Amino acid sequence: MSERQETTEPAVERLLVNREAAAILAVSERTLWELTKRGVIECVRVGRSVRYSRAALAAFIERGGAR
Repeated sequence: MSERQETTEPAVERLLVNREAAAILAVSERTLWELTKRGVIECVRVGRSVRYSRAALAAFIERGGAR
């Protein structure tokens, strides 16, 4: 019988595409992109794709949005 090994690696968070991130923030995809270009919301670039972490969106909300 084989023993099941437990991993100690942290779970990898699934990154959000722009449509999902915009929906969470209740803004348009265009507004999300403008905030990203200005550096107000942190993004992750994977090749030419742009993705957002839930933590980055939460930080934006905690700061009170765009200033």
